[in-house]
Amino acid sequence: MRRSSMFLVATFLVAAPADAQRLPPAPRAPHVALTQPPSLELASGDLAVVRWTTNNPGGLDVHVGIVRYGTDPAHLDHVARSPIRLNRAHAETTFRVRITGLAPHTKYFFDVGSIDSTGRSDELASPTATFTTVALGERYVAAAR
Repeated sequence: MRRSSMFLVATFLVAAPADAQRLPPAPRAPHVALTQPPSLELASGDLAVVRWTTNNPGGLDVHVGIVRYGTDPAHLDHVARSPIRLNRAHAETTFRVRITGLAPHTKYFFDVGSIDSTGRSDELASPTATFTTVALGERYVAAAR
């Protein structure tokens, strides 16, 4: 390849804006619903991972899974969050949120939801569920689905 051709290729690669490859937001789903209810994926004495699946909420590519939890079902005062990038090619999205700082041998109540990266709620209706942490040093892992 000649030097002038290499210069043109290099200039094009450097000058091409990365934003030109970004897609516009996908259409938002008219209704976001659970396709698999919230469940405990993993627990130890001081942490838990909660998993749930919804139809793909659409909209912006980055969403945040949210778990509201506490030891009293009337007071879900604590919040854990985890970002996720939606896959537009999939009809469903599986959220996983890690909750840390839990007490061992304790029953927790929780519900789940999600928001897009601007904070707009996906308006997911989730029932309140429970999980119980195990002793420090022990570990619970859910069976594969």
